[in-house]
Parts: sequence; C-alpha cells; structure tokens
Amino acid sequence: MKFRGPRLLARIVLALLAAAALAVVMSGCSAIDDATKSDVAKTKVGDCINITDNSTTATEGEPADCSTPQAVYKVHQSFDEQTECASNEYTSYTEQLPTGGTTFLCLAPNFAQDACYNDVGTSPYKWVDCASPDATFKVVQRIDGETDELLCDSGEEFIVVSDPKTLFCLSTP
Repeated sequence: MKFRGPRLLARIVLALLAAAALAVVMSGCSAIDDATKSDVAKTKVGDCINITDNSTTATEGEPADCSTPQAVYKVHQSFDEQTECASNEYTSYTEQLPTGGTTFLCLAPNFAQDACYNDVGTSPYKWVDCASPDATFKVVQRIDGETDELLCDSGEEFIVVSDPKTLFCLSTP
C-alpha cells in the first residue's frame, strides 16, 4: 500500500495558491472599476454634483462644493446595480462601467437660495446664471428641516425633498 500524503499535501497547497490568486484578481477588478469610473460615479453619499450638460441624450457632471449654487445635487444613495430610488423626488444617475459593472446614484436637489436653474422636464436640473435665457426658475427661499409647502408665499411653485427635509420656494427668474 502506498501512502498518498505528499501528493495530497501538494494538491492542497496548489488549491490554496489558486484561491489566493483568484482573490488577488477579484480585488484587482474593484480597483479597475474604480479607475474607470467618472468623477461623478466616484462620489459618496453626502457629496455634491454639478450637472454640466443636461441634454436628453447624455448627462455629464462633476463633483462640486456643496455650499456653492453649482452643487445642484447631493448624493442621497449609492448602489452597484440599478435600483429604484426611494421616491420620485430623487433624480437617478446611472453609469455603465467598461468592466461590466454599474454605478447607480439617487440624487437629492441641493438648490441654493437666490440661484437660478434650468429645468427641461426630461433631464436633470442644471445651474445657470439668472440673467441667462436658459434660467427656468429661481430659488427665492430654501428652508432646511421643513417640508410644509404652505411656508412658501401663495403663487410660488415649490419642490419638497423628504430626506433630508428641505423645502425650495420657486419663482420665475
């Protein structure tokens, strides 16, 4: 009778080496995914985004300082697959990665008081100068911590975000 101990041990060592190599390759995919993401797709929950092109065929943006009027959206949720946002008050952002993965963000409006924006209805909001003919509304009042639209003056339009609670009172520019 032959003792198979050395062969069995060699197979176990080879299996462990293969598993380690697979783990290195899989962790490398995450690094590759991160390297191929746009700056917007790399944002985290709480970060803000400026939409630089809100055409119906291709939305483009860039990270922005949340205290500026250009920070049109704040990242509310982030996912690695397409998901329904909690409410229609959030705008969705999807990016297909070259490696086959997906970045999906739910974005909450982050409008600044006294700033103007462009709303074309089928595309995300975009910050614009109030003197621009592209300006479709102006935020006359931003009330953090409130969602009661009755706080806006009569005749004003409004946008309500439930989380984080924010009320935007709007007028024409």
